[in-house]
Amino acid sequence: MTIDVEALIAPPSPIAARAHEVATQWCSPDLVSHCLRSWVWAVALAERNALEYDAELLYVATMLHDIGVTENFDSHTVAFEVAGGAVGSVFAAGAGWDAYRCDRVAQIIERHMWTAVDPAEDPEGHLLEAATSIDVAGAGVDQLDAAFLRAVTAAIPRGEFTETFDAQIRDQAQRKPHSNALRLENAGRVAAGGDVWERIMGGAS
Repeated sequence: MTIDVEALIAPPSPIAARAHEVATQWCSPDLVSHCLRSWVWAVALAERNALEYDAELLYVATMLHDIGVTENFDSHTVAFEVAGGAVGSVFAAGAGWDAYRCDRVAQIIERHMWTAVDPAEDPEGHLLEAATSIDVAGAGVDQLDAAFLRAVTAAIPRGEFTETFDAQIRDQAQRKPHSNALRLENAGRVAAGGDVWERIMGGAS
């Protein structure tokens, strides 16, 4: 299956493009690739389910959703998704967004660590939670065509994402036992997701 990866990951606005630049500056290449794949999965899920969404808002949230695990933006007391939401809100304010959209980008980032988000209440939050669950834990991969999953991941490789992110989540869980990272760690979802993606990339559907 041939895909136009540049078209798939193209930012929908200049502000969205700036969010990608920020992610590239402060996140590891593997983490940026995770953000880009998550964007592709989110758009594909929206198309599959005929779900309307704000593309600029979702792109910005997707690019910045894990910035709270990075060295420069990690908090030793606040859950990484809350710290990341704060970064997203500050970014949005700097971009000139109104208070509502600043709050929304923070909300979407925070909700990506929920177990589920109601699409009727928050379509962007639902799409980010579902897309990151696919990319991190392999949860919901059956919603998308296996050949498409393989083609996108071949174009935007996972690299050492599973191993690195697993260690980051373990660290978050140990330092912040009140956070959703502990649930992810206790369930072994990151490592399990790596196994799922190994099977997908090996050709299993």
